[in-house]
Amino acid sequence: MKTDRLMAFTDAVVAIAMTIMVLDLRVPATPAWQAIQPVIPLLVAYAMAFINIGIFWTNHHHMLATASRVNGPALWANLFLLFWLTLMPFVIRWIGLAGVTPQPVAAYGIVTVMAAFAYIWLERELILAEGTESRIRAVVGSRKKEWVSFGLYGLGVPAAYISPWIAISLYIGVSLMWVIPDRRFERWHDLQQSKTHPPAPHANQLA
Repeated sequence: MKTDRLMAFTDAVVAIAMTIMVLDLRVPATPAWQAIQPVIPLLVAYAMAFINIGIFWTNHHHMLATASRVNGPALWANLFLLFWLTLMPFVIRWIGLAGVTPQPVAAYGIVTVMAAFAYIWLERELILAEGTESRIRAVVGSRKKEWVSFGLYGLGVPAAYISPWIAISLYIGVSLMWVIPDRRFERWHDLQQSKTHPPAPHANQLA
């Protein structure tokens, strides 16, 4: 199976999940700035989740653009990833109602750590689908960055019971690691493009 249908399906699901989150933001009843204060925790949680889903989507796009084929296990791994990403609106709503407290912040960590695990699983299945000449295997190497992210997300779950803000700091730290699209895939695509379209010779080289 080619990757284009999987990419289109994922794009649609992610777009719906991101749209649902914004519907939970309550509009203040008065024009005063003070009216926004009660929804600030939800705004912060919304921004954090929006960025996280965007990071998963961006890197998912780069990875599938590199993949040459998709098999059945990869489809299920992708569905598993989408399952956890679509739970983001649920935990964001919980944080909005309960505030920055241990249980909902830990729940956010559980969702993100499972999404990270699903991404690693999808990456593995795409590599297996391509076989020994896997382009993704050549690009990602040891997958150290993925496992570090998985560990930090997991650490955020117990940290939320010590201080929710420590957990949030860990989540933000992972986001900063990935906020720039994965350069491993971009470098690979730049290399392939240079092979397909070599630069034109300089004028003095033609003389």
